[in-house]
Amino acid sequence: MRFPDSLVLILAMILIAQLATLVLPAGEYEREGRSVVPGTYARIEPPAEEESEGFLETPVGRALWVVPATLLAIPKGMEKGADIIFFVFLIGGVIGVIRKTGAIDALLASAIGRLGKRPTLLVLGMTTLFALGSSTIGMAEEYMPFIPILVTMCLALRMDAIVAMGIVYVGAGVGYGCAALNPFTVLIAQNIAGLTPASGQWLRWILLVICITVGVMHIMRYARRIQAEPSLSLVGDVDYSEGFEMPEDTHLTGRRIAVLVIFVAIIGVFVWGTHRYGWYLTELAALFLALGIVGAVLGRLSPNTTAREFCLGAAGMTTTALLIGFARTIEVVLTDAKVIDTVIHGIAQPLEQIGSGGSAIGMLGVQSICNFLIPSGSGQAYVTMPIMAPLADLTGVTRQTSVLAYQMGDGFMNMIVPTNALLMGMLGLGKIPYQRWAAFIVPLLLKLYLVAIAALFIAVSIGYA
Repeated sequence: MRFPDSLVLILAMILIAQLATLVLPAGEYEREGRSVVPGTYARIEPPAEEESEGFLETPVGRALWVVPATLLAIPKGMEKGADIIFFVFLIGGVIGVIRKTGAIDALLASAIGRLGKRPTLLVLGMTTLFALGSSTIGMAEEYMPFIPILVTMCLALRMDAIVAMGIVYVGAGVGYGCAALNPFTVLIAQNIAGLTPASGQWLRWILLVICITVGVMHIMRYARRIQAEPSLSLVGDVDYSEGFEMPEDTHLTGRRIAVLVIFVAIIGVFVWGTHRYGWYLTELAALFLALGIVGAVLGRLSPNTTAREFCLGAAGMTTTALLIGFARTIEVVLTDAKVIDTVIHGIAQPLEQIGSGGSAIGMLGVQSICNFLIPSGSGQAYVTMPIMAPLADLTGVTRQTSVLAYQMGDGFMNMIVPTNALLMGMLGLGKIPYQRWAAFIVPLLLKLYLVAIAALFIAVSIGYA
């Protein structure tokens, strides 16, 4: 049997949330701003029932109303998530334009060419580059064309496809797990939690360096082992006789370098603007649109080509946008019925008994499990953060720490969950059986989760905010 698609799972969760509103008592916490005040949860008395015995007032009637109520809630969820949905479309369109200029592909191809004869530098340099792309603008799908190239190069260096896949996906997974500015995960989660966008990134940059180091050491240990003894390769029995070719036109020209410089400058301006003026989605989208226009001019793209690539890039984000809208519906259903605080109260009671450190670890575990069900980072944020953010207030954990637990659970688990379509697609390109990849990546995940647990304990102890 095939595992259900993410959209199917989220729709099922909406139905479950709708059913929960029939049995859970309504209740509310007092709030100061967006923060929940501990110890203030109180039941809300339901309105007095009318004497009329209408069909919808019976248990059967209420149960049958779940389906139409769900269908009515989904457009409301789309409306509530409109700012993020359109932001995702705009960012996807601009990234499509920048890719069309060839700047991103040229940078990656140039790095591969320069580091190709030095295995350690190749693994370190490329893993870092992939991690930075994921950490800053949420790149992942863009890396897929480089799997065949890296496989070919690693085979020439007496390594194997596992090393090539590790370079790409360990970089992407660590980049998402320790993302500093990723607009599709961190910024969305911080928005839901009511935090300043891009705040607290100093700790995430430190974690990014640590986790890249752990990842590179894991890859190189495996690479050196199979260089010394090729029979130890996890894919030694796979036929790689059919070579892979480099993409056409990957020269790092002056114009492409200029596009990359403008891109870095735009990120810097946004970070400055968020700290100085509190910029967020509107300003970030405007900056990216400026990047797309300047990039198109520098890349000598015609207006028609620019428009076409922008639309194609935006279209590629349709699935992500839909998942955001559907996932937002879960919060809409629970909030409208005034039972979301009842759910939070029920989860908080046992977590309060294990202390703030244990609560933070519990959040990491919940996010990791949710990632198996919802591999979309944006969708997962809208499913879990409306509960995790106020839960943090009740358990003595800062909301910034709850965001950190979310992103590490999301990013690290992306490296192994078979529900992740991108991972499975890349494994297919590299001719790597899933069970062989699992044998390679599970030991690394254990190391990364030890780092994550230590990071969360430190975050709790310093009041990371």
